[in-house]
Amino acid sequence: MPSAKRPPRRSLVTGANRGLGLEFVRQLLAHGDHVVATCRHPARANALNRLVGEHPGRLHVLPLDLADPKSHAELARELPLVIDGIDLLINNAGVLHSGERFGDVPPAQLDETLRTNASGPFLLTQTLAPLLVDGGKVANLSSVLGSIASTDGFHTPSYAISKAAQNMATVLLASALRERRIAVVALHPGWVQTDMGGSGAQISAETSVRGLLKAIDGASIDDSGRFIDWQGKALPW
Repeated sequence: MPSAKRPPRRSLVTGANRGLGLEFVRQLLAHGDHVVATCRHPARANALNRLVGEHPGRLHVLPLDLADPKSHAELARELPLVIDGIDLLINNAGVLHSGERFGDVPPAQLDETLRTNASGPFLLTQTLAPLLVDGGKVANLSSVLGSIASTDGFHTPSYAISKAAQNMATVLLASALRERRIAVVALHPGWVQTDMGGSGAQISAETSVRGLLKAIDGASIDDSGRFIDWQGKALPW
């Protein structure tokens, strides 16, 4: 049943085939939302496709390669066939290459990470802006690893650099969309038990997403451009 706390909305989630993205889809559906879930290879997204059968008419799975702007344009063309606007855009898709060491960071790896984690969400939001409803929300899944003020060593450089750039994109998008009262926030999900976070992580995807959705629901236009964590606490840039 739809949540009593808010009416159902039209939500789009990127990187929805696993981890946090898949959990976002599950919880948004539980709230009664109409959800568009995107991933690079929908035919292989078995868990998503099972959810389509469980929520007929309320979940659509569409292809998206976040690193390819042509894919953004194709998604924008297909969306009006399944949804008549976007109340909430969750830019969740991202990549993390572990094991990088100073002096041996592959240029191609850094370029790919920047395209996916920073350029991708910025350009996709720009492309989908005409479909965002006035007063809607954009949630960019960031990371405390992208906080320059919190950096204490040479850790995951490609990922950290890309998330710092994504944080700037969040602030710029907040400025660009403020006239339409669209709130744009950067969110740190915590250290989550996913393929990216690893089994030693501190919290489950279910707990993280529950907190993130609470933070998103509570965000107003006055919060646009902020960097907060899954518990709603402000983080330093």
